[in-house]
Amino acid sequence: MPRNKRNKKKGASRGANEMNEEEADNDSGSVTSSHISDPGSIVDDGALLAANDGIDESIANEDFEDKLKDAIDGTTQKSAQGRQKCLAAVQAALCKKYLQDFVDGRKVTILDCAERCIKKGKGDEQALAANVAGLVFLSLGGGLECEELFNKLRTLLQTTLADNNASPKARAACATTLGLCAFIAAGDMQVVIEIMDNLTQVFSASFLKGDGSVPLHSPGIHSLHCAALSAWTLLLTIAPQIYIERITYTHFDRLPELLQIEDVNLRIVAGEAIALFYELQRENDEEFVGENLEDLLGMLKELATDSNKYRAKKDRRTQRSSFRDIIRTIEEYEAPFEQIKFGTEFIEIDSWSRRRQYGVFREALSSGINTHLRENELLREIFDLGAPVVLVAHSNRGSKFERTKYNAAAFKARTKVRSKQRDKRVAIY
Repeated sequence: MPRNKRNKKKGASRGANEMNEEEADNDSGSVTSSHISDPGSIVDDGALLAANDGIDESIANEDFEDKLKDAIDGTTQKSAQGRQKCLAAVQAALCKKYLQDFVDGRKVTILDCAERCIKKGKGDEQALAANVAGLVFLSLGGGLECEELFNKLRTLLQTTLADNNASPKARAACATTLGLCAFIAAGDMQVVIEIMDNLTQVFSASFLKGDGSVPLHSPGIHSLHCAALSAWTLLLTIAPQIYIERITYTHFDRLPELLQIEDVNLRIVAGEAIALFYELQRENDEEFVGENLEDLLGMLKELATDSNKYRAKKDRRTQRSSFRDIIRTIEEYEAPFEQIKFGTEFIEIDSWSRRRQYGVFREALSSGINTHLRENELLREIFDLGAPVVLVAHSNRGSKFERTKYNAAAFKARTKVRSKQRDKRVAIY
């Protein structure tokens, strides 16, 4: 927040000061955007508390929520840049902290703001608004009320996703939010299937052309198709078996075509979708091998040993690792395994279904994934973690990083308190 600049106006006359005050009152619409200029400021102020220095935790939480309320209000201002900053601040706050009670009391307001920004905004603003909407449902969990809210929002998300005139970034965010919200809040499986069909229409543009050539798209379109396929694969993990049987004959033979696309992320997501198909089909038919297995394995093995120098070294490494796991699933019936620790707990990723679910939540929450795994009842139910664990305070000093962040937060809080006290001083002669 900018420091008070009264010191620069010591030589101004009383009349000038009154004029400045009137101008400030008339320009009150820009106040919201000015003091939320940094999206990370909200979460930084409430991240750590310096109890030893006399700073009350409840006061810090109130300050955090007050700033979040201001950011929500700021999404309605006229300035497009200001709305983007406020949306980014709301997104950062909902990622970093689990705020179920706060969001539950303002869910309609936040979703209305997000809907307005998707309708009237462009590009980055639409993407941020869609992300915020998804985080609202992730914070609330499921339930009938969430289903009603999603039914009101999904038409707009579907329309934006199908709009070729909208920016690829906005459409990709809508695809991700559609998949996430349908996974959480869709009570009717027909709605899930309808959304999966919408997503299919998007990423199918990367299938081979009629003459067998690979379609050429911009990086933005590749990212859109990757987001649509990722959301579609997430919903595939909860789709009924009858639907899986149906799309096996319509999609299974075409998914390998995406392995020829230049974009490495789209290739990996396509490969994981193929592995998920095998996993789901073998739950009912252990002998399922699919058609053209030898050709498919040939393509997968080529990608698992790809050493083309024109690809980035990190991309080659990630691709080889992913496709080795995919081949192992198809040939050896072995699912990938990964143990993810957070605090004193851990979750085991032992299937492609769970891997896709965790990947989508991690992408949506970014660095806040561990906090939500500890506290978010929805995620704990999805990953069979049980009720949240109550942490008992201990006297250990903690890591150097934790101490540094703790001291930085304490210093910032002390500075804010002292600044307020300095502003109230009177001259003594």
